[in-house]
Amino acid sequence: MAETSQFIAVQVNGNLHHCPIGQMLPDLLRQLNLNPRLIAIEYNGEILHRQFWDGQAVVEGDRLEIVTIVGGG
Repeated sequence: MAETSQFIAVQVNGNLHHCPIGQMLPDLLRQLNLNPRLIAIEYNGEILHRQFWDGQAVVEGDRLEIVTIVGGG
């Protein structure tokens, strides 16, 4: 019987990251110590609007580009 992994691989800002199968995006952000109010996310090449974050599960092969919003003048 083949052994199945309980983790998946996703890319976050070009770096490989492993997370549990079925992990939701907000949980991944907490794991990465990111403040959701100060970031924007490109999810598989598309901007993912904040209203959809809570319902977004992370799946094998996803590509996330996360940028921090910096205030200034």
